[in-house]
Amino acid sequence: MTSEEKIRSAFENKNWQEIKVTDSWQIFKIMAEFVDGFEKLAKIGPCVSIFGSARTAETNKYYEIAVECGRLLTERGYGVITGGGPGIMEAGNKGAHMNGGKSVGLNIDLPFEQFHNKYIDHNKLLEFDYFFIRKVMFMKYSQGFIVLPGGMGTMDELFEAITLIQTGKVARFPIVLVGKEYWGGLVEWITKTMLQKEHNIHAEDLNLFRLVDTAAEAAEHIFRFYDKYVLKPNF
Repeated sequence: MTSEEKIRSAFENKNWQEIKVTDSWQIFKIMAEFVDGFEKLAKIGPCVSIFGSARTAETNKYYEIAVECGRLLTERGYGVITGGGPGIMEAGNKGAHMNGGKSVGLNIDLPFEQFHNKYIDHNKLLEFDYFFIRKVMFMKYSQGFIVLPGGMGTMDELFEAITLIQTGKVARFPIVLVGKEYWGGLVEWITKTMLQKEHNIHAEDLNLFRLVDTAAEAAEHIFRFYDKYVLKPNF
């Protein structure tokens, strides 16, 4: 019987003690993923994460922009971290790999869609079962986020980063949204509804991210930020 089947059986039979024991043992698997991630990523050096949809085709303009972002970042000595999968993630790793830079992939085990791409350095691929651990790794070891068009996962990563900076839980780092056509409506809603109408954020919160259209603008925002601030990881 698999672990999932044991848990399902425990719920069906209302065996709450067995469920509690199973939850307790999960802690060790969670700890193992944290330790593995910390040990590998702490040795890599300054990196920028590139986010976006796993479904983006190679022919899409945003794929090419992500490749260029990876190239420009590695030219200045930054490594590139992605979610390790296809689409925009593959493109970011591809740009770093083709330019001889550090190419890191934080892959997540999913029942569909996700498989690691071939442009990740063989010793810089990490596999995760838990989304929350993977997100900690992005936050802890990234010196910036470049966010291209994506779906729910991309939005999750974007707003978690903004929230943690806004609340002072992590040191401030640059966040760049690439694609005014894609992100413009969201930024307009944040400005007009969230800020001006409902007053749910402060005006200065709009400065926590930058909206651009090109890879050059995205990379330049990262570089300018660290011309003003000391480059250090979030730990």
